[in-house]
Amino acid sequence: MWLAEDDALDSLVAVKVLAENWAHQLDVRTRFIEEARILRRADSDRLVRVLDIGELEDGRPYFVMTYAEGGTLADRLASGPLDVEVARALAVEISQGVVVLHDLGIIHRDLTPPNVFFGTDGAGKERVLIADLGLAKAVAHASGFTVTAGSKGYMAPEQARVGGGIDVRADVYAVGALTYRMLTGVPPELVSSPELEPASQGSQVAAPSTLREDVPAHIDHIVLRALDPDPERRWPTASSLAEALESLSEAPTAEAAALKPRSKPPWRRRLTRRRVITALATTAVLGLTAGILAMVLAPPTEPVRIKDASGVVSVEVPADWAKQVQGSGWDPGHIQLYDEHAPGLAVAPSLDAWRSPGADTPGAFVGISRELGKPGTPGAVLPEHKDCRRIPDREYRSNELTGHVLRWTGCRGTSVSFSEVLLTGRDGTYGVYVQIKQVGQTDRTDEILDSLRLSPR
Repeated sequence: MWLAEDDALDSLVAVKVLAENWAHQLDVRTRFIEEARILRRADSDRLVRVLDIGELEDGRPYFVMTYAEGGTLADRLASGPLDVEVARALAVEISQGVVVLHDLGIIHRDLTPPNVFFGTDGAGKERVLIADLGLAKAVAHASGFTVTAGSKGYMAPEQARVGGGIDVRADVYAVGALTYRMLTGVPPELVSSPELEPASQGSQVAAPSTLREDVPAHIDHIVLRALDPDPERRWPTASSLAEALESLSEAPTAEAAALKPRSKPPWRRRLTRRRVITALATTAVLGLTAGILAMVLAPPTEPVRIKDASGVVSVEVPADWAKQVQGSGWDPGHIQLYDEHAPGLAVAPSLDAWRSPGADTPGAFVGISRELGKPGTPGAVLPEHKDCRRIPDREYRSNELTGHVLRWTGCRGTSVSFSEVLLTGRDGTYGVYVQIKQVGQTDRTDEILDSLRLSPR
């Protein structure tokens, strides 16, 4: 995404350009152009507007959008939960933006904090804008997806089932998850507990008020209904969810009041003393698709060993990195390999921040690919860190792995550095891709690589 100035209109605009490494992949290119077409067709004050579309000299498509100078919801949540009334009002605005898409026959499928923007109207009043429709689909075509799509933490359960049908209620779930995050500072999966009474399909989402006592019972009721794992029990439309949130000036119903806990449950007191690691979503280049919930009790000075959900991959990282984990696999196709899904994990203090090139947030990714171990396989295409200084590549060898370390330092004139590592198992049956982002002068690349434990199946 680029910030530019429109000379004709004398105003700032945002320019979204398809990354060079995706420009020749037909499915990605098609989704990119379709996103622009949907936004142009909608032409709504509740969605980012597309002003122009074209193609660069190198063949990459781009489109010009309204500039949202107020940043994203992810930016505002970086410092913690929002005021309850602010969160409620924003949830109404987000819901109404989703209604615009649904009226066009479109399901967003990937409503997350980075996809909610803040702009201003002609009078200088702030308005909420929905963006990033790269995964959007027509409702008429949503009855049998062959691949899962969405972001863990905000993705409805039915989206994770290959071939399962979805409808507008998948976006209702996502709005519920966004509201939960705004109220509590964490996505609903972070506060699951086996001590709670399970809902249908094993869901154990705690009411927002169990983490924040000033959340009213009627908001609990509305949010938990949006998050019901059974679509039949959710709010039927984004419009009905918006109406429920707007009606909160009325007295809460007896049903809602009954949901308010009379005392703080014992699991909540334990949660406040633990470091919680969770599987937040990421739609970053690594393409992780799901995650696990775990607790880390290690002292902050000790390295922490993190495992993926399958138990195939584990690695030790500094304890202050081990606050969020995404651990149920990755798609090696994102570095132009062929595995459809493989074991992998990412760990960082904040996965949302770690995946942002401009954030000074350390973290690591480890993913196995059998293609890397096959002779004659085309080489992986790794990310280029253009605002950094490339230092000479070097070899890495351990008892089990051998390969190359590519390293960039001094990124954007700071102490941020990246290590991109491709390794092959000594038996030649598998390979490993590792990305390490660090902040500071200490290079932990070899320390982290030495701690790798892999059990390919």
